[in-house]
Amino acid sequence: MAVRARLRIGQAIQYFDSVANRAQQGQVLELRRKQVVVLDIATRKRWLISYAAINLDGADVEIREKPKQGLGRNEVAAGDIVGFMDRNQQQRSGRIVRLNDKTVTLLCGQQQWRVAYGLLHRVVDGDSAQGELRELDVQYQPLDTPRDS
Repeated sequence: MAVRARLRIGQAIQYFDSVANRAQQGQVLELRRKQVVVLDIATRKRWLISYAAINLDGADVEIREKPKQGLGRNEVAAGDIVGFMDRNQQQRSGRIVRLNDKTVTLLCGQQQWRVAYGLLHRVVDGDSAQGELRELDVQYQPLDTPRDS
């Protein structure tokens, strides 16, 4: 009833088209008891849609999937070398000593860390010297600068 009270014939609206699975632009042609007759601006076709499908306030209704972060428990094993960002926003890397339910125990140098699976990432090139891990240093080079070979 609240949506219907804000609609007027001829009003430009945005509505959700379930067939196209996206928002469409339309114009109100007729108000009925439970539905609205809308003229689709792009196709010039008339549609009978529910009041609930109308977005009067212009709210962002896009569905965005959250990108997967971290590693899962089944993606790592004891002995793997992984990295994470510590509390001080410093990049650290270490060898997995133990897998716990929600965290892993890592050996970073001489220190042990318990880190949640979601904070871990793979270390692509980890060199080890006499059983100890060297901290990785990330270096960036601009794309327009020629590389030294």
